[in-house]
Parts: sequence; C-alpha cells; structure tokens
Amino acid sequence: MIYHQFPCQLKKVSLSTVKRKDLFMKTLYVSDLDGTLLRKNETISSYTIKTINTLTSSGLLFSYATARSLNTSKKVTEGLNTHFPLIIYNGAFVKDNVTEEILIANYFEDDIYEVLKDLFAHEIYPIIYSYQNDIEKFSYILAKATSGMLAFLNSRKGDKRTNIVTTESELMYGNLFYITCIDKPEKLEPFYHKYKNKYHVVYQKDIYTGEQWLEIMPQKASKAQAALQLKQKLECDRLVVFGDGKNDIDMFEIADEAYAVENAVKELKDMATGIIESNENDGVAKYLQKNIYFQTNCFMISYSLTCGKWRLLTVKYKL
Repeated sequence: MIYHQFPCQLKKVSLSTVKRKDLFMKTLYVSDLDGTLLRKNETISSYTIKTINTLTSSGLLFSYATARSLNTSKKVTEGLNTHFPLIIYNGAFVKDNVTEEILIANYFEDDIYEVLKDLFAHEIYPIIYSYQNDIEKFSYILAKATSGMLAFLNSRKGDKRTNIVTTESELMYGNLFYITCIDKPEKLEPFYHKYKNKYHVVYQKDIYTGEQWLEIMPQKASKAQAALQLKQKLECDRLVVFGDGKNDIDMFEIADEAYAVENAVKELKDMATGIIESNENDGVAKYLQKNIYFQTNCFMISYSLTCGKWRLLTVKYKL
C-alpha cells in the first residue's frame, strides 16, 4: 500500500490499481556547469560528486549542458560518473561521454565567412573552433589576441586542440562550429544586435574574469535543442534543468521545470520554477537529494535520499 496526500487527510491507494508505466515517468535532469554545478574555483565539491554518483547509480538520468568542450568539461568534472551523452559548446555538439563519439553536430554554413570578414574589418579577431581533417581545433592569431583572450588561452595551456595561425584565411580554415570574441563591450555589443536573429549569439561577461564575451553559434545550436534531442534519445517524459547565466535562458524556456541557483542572473531567476542554493553551497546536489519527483498521470511521488537510503515522502493525487 502507498498513500496519497490531500489537503486535510491521507487516503490509501493500492498499487495494484495503478499500472507501473503510469506510476513512474522518466525524468531527465540537465545542469549547467560553470556557475551552477562548478564552484568559483572551477571544481565540484566532494558532496556534490558523492550525491550525484549515488543518485545516478540508483537510476537517476543526469547530464550537463555547457559552453565548454568535452576536453575541458571532463577535467573539471573528474570523479563525476556521468555515463549519459553530454551537451557541449552551448549545444553545438552532443557527444557520448564514454566513446566521445559525436551524436549531434551543428556546423556553420558558408555565410559565416561574411560575418568573420565583418569582424576582421572592425579589428576583432576571435578564437574559432573547427574540425580540420576530422581533428578538433581552436585557432587564433596570437599577434591579434586581446588581453582577455590571452588570459583565457593561458588557462588552456597544453591543450592539444591549440592551433596558432598568422593569417585570416588560416583562421577560417576547416568546418567551423563556434566563434568566441573577447574584447571591449563597445566593440562587441553592436555585433550582438546585428547577428542575434540570424545566429545563436550569447553576449555576457565571463563569470571568472569579468571580461566581455560574444559567442556566435549556428542558429540550430542551443542548449535547449540539444536537451530536447537528448530527452527524446533517452525516451524521457520530462525535463528538469538547472542554470545560472544568460546562455541557460533557452533551456529554461523549454523545460518542464527550471531551477536557478541563488547566484544566477536576474533574467534567469525571473523565469525559473524556483530558486535553489548557490553553486558554492551545492544547490543542485541538495535539490536532487531532497526533491526527486516521479510525476505520473495520476500521482506525484516524492523521494528523499537520506543516509544512503531512499525514503518515500509523499504521494500526491493529481486532481
């Protein structure tokens, strides 16, 4: 027997009267990394790692969506047992976390070369991500790099994807899929307004350095589209997401539930289902530990993980 909770009373419901497929709906949980799952020092706490690993080993479907590459994502999430496909480069790619096979890819069309020439004409020389002869690269002209770019590139020292070039044509070589501009706001903002309706463009300050970034991706590349495709691939019924920044807005718009960490930007908080604790206080892990819901056509079942054991909290009948 289980119980369903009405406002003023508890009533018993026999499990035999409910089909198992109607009782438990599959939910996919997707979290942003930087500023959400990761702390300010770009690490994940041992508490968060232990909690998520315990939950996923018990059947929780959990993945993350990030602007990072698979390479840098794996470095900062070491110890986290995420066996499901991962959303990287803000949704430009979805890759298998085990085999690193590309499952979903979004590349630019040829019209991106006109955008790049426009940037070059205004003395903006971005970092460009591409596949060259089936090898992932990020290319840049060292002599044209801004101080913000150099700080970012310094954090990627030793990265095998590094490709230093000297000419604009070399910078544009390969199958392009991601463009990162790090420069003064007054130089970048006009291009955000110019191209935001044609491409997927994110204009925001880096949470670690405070530098202004302008990131340009193919229109079809977004965390939202990638999350929906992953939800379909895993045959899930619901999508619950977590985030902190402007590049999480599209994902919040399409999710069944969306939770902003306390340190999130106002725009995201305003559209969130709820506000959880900050990234410094393990907000995502604490939410997952206390609020794992299995929604159904007739019930909402709430479980809590306490001392390594699942405890049934409530079974609410949906009137």
